[in-house]
Amino acid sequence: MLVYPGYREVLPMRTTSILGFPVHAVTCREGLAAAWRWLDDGSSPRYIACANTYSLHLAMDDAAFATALREADLLIPDGVGMLIAGRILGERFKERVTGMDMFIAVTARANETGGVSCFFLGSSEATLAKLRERMARDYPNVRIAGTYSPPFKAVFDAADNEAMIAAVNAARPDILWVGMTAPKQEKWIRHHRDRLNVKLIGAIGAVFDFYSGNKVRSSEWWCRHGLEWLPRLLREPKRLWRRTVVAAPRFLARVCWQRVAGGA
Repeated sequence: MLVYPGYREVLPMRTTSILGFPVHAVTCREGLAAAWRWLDDGSSPRYIACANTYSLHLAMDDAAFATALREADLLIPDGVGMLIAGRILGERFKERVTGMDMFIAVTARANETGGVSCFFLGSSEATLAKLRERMARDYPNVRIAGTYSPPFKAVFDAADNEAMIAAVNAARPDILWVGMTAPKQEKWIRHHRDRLNVKLIGAIGAVFDFYSGNKVRSSEWWCRHGLEWLPRLLREPKRLWRRTVVAAPRFLARVCWQRVAGGA
């Protein structure tokens, strides 16, 4: 049912070590091919995460987050910072692949194929309702197996985690999209993935807000020129200035040191 011609056989994906994180040097099409192979196989939950300057910067000082990223089956180069880091290290990524890119690619293919279900875990009930409405318009052949809005708290307790796992497993979706923001979502997936009855898990954070329309994504021109971050910074300076003005330069300084030191 999930077999799509040309997507069953996928060549091994090459990785580039950036600050010790194995970022996959894939195009969106190659990432889709891998995701589709895993959906077809379905032997165990596979997990997609995004590597960007801010997430790797945080992970350098957060061992649990670092482990969660390293254990991802596909760690995509999300953002122009990854392209710059690759060039500094002498490894050119083919293209930037954002969480939104992967979400749209996988969902569009699922809509073409039919018979695929997904579950949205994270965000508010209002946002999840908007997601359902837009999915029904854009991808009518994708079944929404369920949604779940977890409590808004810094750390989930055991009861919270059990409720989320039970909701997902009762729905038995093919794909689980998790939008809790980094690093919470990656840590949660890593800790609970073996108990989740799904085939593919994607940690896509802000995609929930962008796709639902809560936030406006930068136009194609800004994205194509690697400046998607600039309009977002101008719209939300208080929330984003630290990751742009502080985290990004520190990340690039660490990458430069990696190049000088000649290590991973």
